[in-house]
Amino acid sequence: MAAELVLLHGFTQTGRSWQPVLHALAARYRAIAPDLPGHGGFAERRPASFAACDAYVRVLADQPITLAGYSMGGRIALHAALSLGPRVRRLVLVGASPGIADAAERAARAAEDAALADRIEAIGLEAFVREWGAQPLFDGMPRGIAEIAHADRMRNTAAGLAAALRGLGTGVMPPLWDRLGELTVPVELVVGERDEKFRAIAERMTAALVAGRLHVVPGTGHAVHLEAPEAVAEVIAG
Repeated sequence: MAAELVLLHGFTQTGRSWQPVLHALAARYRAIAPDLPGHGGFAERRPASFAACDAYVRVLADQPITLAGYSMGGRIALHAALSLGPRVRRLVLVGASPGIADAAERAARAAEDAALADRIEAIGLEAFVREWGAQPLFDGMPRGIAEIAHADRMRNTAAGLAAALRGLGTGVMPPLWDRLGELTVPVELVVGERDEKFRAIAERMTAALVAGRLHVVPGTGHAVHLEAPEAVAEVIAG
């Protein structure tokens, strides 16, 4: 069955993280939410690189699709949309970034990501998942939702997440700020009200896009699709 909607998850998540959004969409789309390289079922079986992800999405997009992505998945979705052209008819980016424009900052971030990948392998999955979930980025996430997020992260492996960070981290992503104007399809940018960093990024992106719209979801943080799946589903449905 051909997909009309493809949803790409964030770093440390799996495709299951989109289930609340899919439930809110009430089967209005033929949708697929795959595990991305380094995560879940593809932890050890698929190279973790933006080129590999482009090829992966190309296989899924045998007809024009709506492509949505959260955080790392948003970076991949943006990269894929520029690569796939007319195969992507609409783009929904949740808490996402086009990368780091400054070369020195990007190199520093790549070094940080490489060091974190080494640490993941050293301390193991469970300890890393606890550290990752305790970041200020996720402050204010309701306890029940945080527990669901933790359980989803535990479906991964330390080796897979380390590989994903080395191949798909912000530091190794080609910066796409100068290419945003190439996107002529509608681009919906979704951010949480509490997510100040990514809200500022989304505002800059909206100004650079031909058909960009910003949606700020009240009372939510970075993981909007988990905290307010109905709001994200509404944006996807248009």
